[in-house]
Amino acid sequence: MAELELSFIPALYKPSSLLPIARHRESLLYAVEQFPVLIVIGQTGSGKTTQLPQFLEEAGWSGNGKVIGVTQPRRVAAVTVATRVAEEMRCDVGEEVGYSIRFEDKTSAKTRIKFLTDGLLLREALMDPLLSRYSVIMVDEAHERSLSTDVLLGVLKKIKKKRPDLRIIVSSATLQAKEMASFFANEGDTDSQCRIISIEGRAFPVDILYLERPAEDYVEKAVQVAFDVHKNEANGDILVFLSGREEIETAIQLLSEQAAGIHPKAQALLPVPLYAGLTTDEQMYVFEPAPDNTRKIVFSTNIAEASVTIDGITYVIDAGFAKLRAYNPQTGIDTLTAVPVSKASATQRAGRAGRTKPGKCYRLYTEAAFSRLPESTVPEIQRSDLAPIVLQLKALGIDNIVRFNFITSPPSRLVMRALELLYSLGAVDDYAKLTKPLGTRMAELSLEPMMAKVLLSAPGFGCLSEILSIAAMTSLQGSVWFHHDGGRKAMPASRHKFAVDEGDHLTLLNVYQAFLTRGRKDSKWCRDNHLNHKSMLRAVSIRTQLKRYLERFGLSVDESLNSNGMQSKQGGAEKAKQIGKCLTAGYFAHAARMQPDGTFKSVSGGLTMHAHPTSLMFNRKADFVIFHEILETSNKIFIRDITKIERSWLLEYAPEYYKVKS
Repeated sequence: MAELELSFIPALYKPSSLLPIARHRESLLYAVEQFPVLIVIGQTGSGKTTQLPQFLEEAGWSGNGKVIGVTQPRRVAAVTVATRVAEEMRCDVGEEVGYSIRFEDKTSAKTRIKFLTDGLLLREALMDPLLSRYSVIMVDEAHERSLSTDVLLGVLKKIKKKRPDLRIIVSSATLQAKEMASFFANEGDTDSQCRIISIEGRAFPVDILYLERPAEDYVEKAVQVAFDVHKNEANGDILVFLSGREEIETAIQLLSEQAAGIHPKAQALLPVPLYAGLTTDEQMYVFEPAPDNTRKIVFSTNIAEASVTIDGITYVIDAGFAKLRAYNPQTGIDTLTAVPVSKASATQRAGRAGRTKPGKCYRLYTEAAFSRLPESTVPEIQRSDLAPIVLQLKALGIDNIVRFNFITSPPSRLVMRALELLYSLGAVDDYAKLTKPLGTRMAELSLEPMMAKVLLSAPGFGCLSEILSIAAMTSLQGSVWFHHDGGRKAMPASRHKFAVDEGDHLTLLNVYQAFLTRGRKDSKWCRDNHLNHKSMLRAVSIRTQLKRYLERFGLSVDESLNSNGMQSKQGGAEKAKQIGKCLTAGYFAHAARMQPDGTFKSVSGGLTMHAHPTSLMFNRKADFVIFHEILETSNKIFIRDITKIERSWLLEYAPEYYKVKS
């Protein structure tokens, strides 16, 4: 019986004294006491993320109402780590341990350890430039080199000069520690400023297997290998790395079809997705243990590479690709493109198989292909649209972006392009200074600059209530539509119930308004209409928060709603036009013209694009459109969330951006 009970103790309750970091407790606390900056190099599994904040809390760093802040590059990591630490400290999330991510705050006056995304801590610096609430700030997973991490490190370096009491901890699995130490040191005086401590990981050996010949279709190959592992290998869950949501959904579909042939008495398969577009609750399913006589297969993007640890994984299947943002300053368009991973990423992925016992990693590429991979991924700051970050830095009072202390400087053409866009949006003036009130308000809203401009322009177009709903719906991670088992074919019909000729934004508005009147208390209504009830409730919550921002700016929202909750054709035509104009005022840089063959050409850069199959503008006629998002697959560039506009609106609302060719 005792043995049976043991199997029910979740990995969460491994005594922390068994983790490698426990041996370093005294030296870590001494270093934090003595040095302003501590750099912790800890392999995944060393316990740095969960244990170090607890050591600091026990040592009194959260006394006198101060908070220990721990930043993560991804929201799923902020939530899971907070949940785990709260369990270890025997409290509910939101009490002594809490988290804060965009549009979701689970903290209280009691919170002493706070996990948050690095982007959110930057937002806090807008209100409190010296981050005076925090005694210690730990920047975790710094090796991911996300845009916000890089900027946050630069901001912390500035704060350090004014706050000698603040302690900064930078932790990472693989970090150029010397480079980081010299970044924080004053005039090269590294020894008195900075301490580097390296903590060994707790990893078991992992066998790495390569393909002899390259795979033609790595998604099909991944499913085949997963199935072979399931049939032939001992117990242990499987983690499959793919590049994005579409691939994950295809793989789960393929696996389910194959699994239908498994003998009823054989071990069952449970496929679970993990990607950024899922709601927080949906992401949490991944951490649930599989039912009896079932093997869990997690299909994940690179989220599971470093940020989160899923217990029970023994086998890793690595397709070798990840979707990276790449911004093209010529076209002014940010694309998500699947590219081969770096060697550092491939190593991180393989390490996921050796957390609890020896494991295996199946790489769906050849050994020769591995040897040709780049050593590390290009930092986000060198390949991203910098407009949101430039806007934030200016709001933080950092006017000279070029002289700001970045670990890696962004290319000047990306900075110039960001300033051009912000200027044409009216956020900065001729001298590149933040405009008041528009620029400062845009920086405060937790929205992308283009959508922030749309929302702040809405009162002038008489459609603030509607734009608030559209902004909330487009801020959701992922889609509000879903199909239940076998319901994939019925989904487009559900969409068309809400469809509006003008395009996707007004359709999303109809969905939101219909949900308020019919589906809010009735999850069956959502199910019947292929809508995700949780996502819709989240949209309501996001809208409420955005409305609060507007009220703080002194903008009141008139909430008069059409009685049946849907846009009427007659009364709605004029309103639809105003909404279209308002969207153009922010998204003019994302304008495209339809070509005779049904494709679209971007107005600014002549890029050929296709309407995404999930868009209402798929196979429909329009002259000019604006779009919200762009995705690149191996052979096509797709645009999503598309609305018809008139050419004259571009000239009217973006005269600095578009000139008519004579």
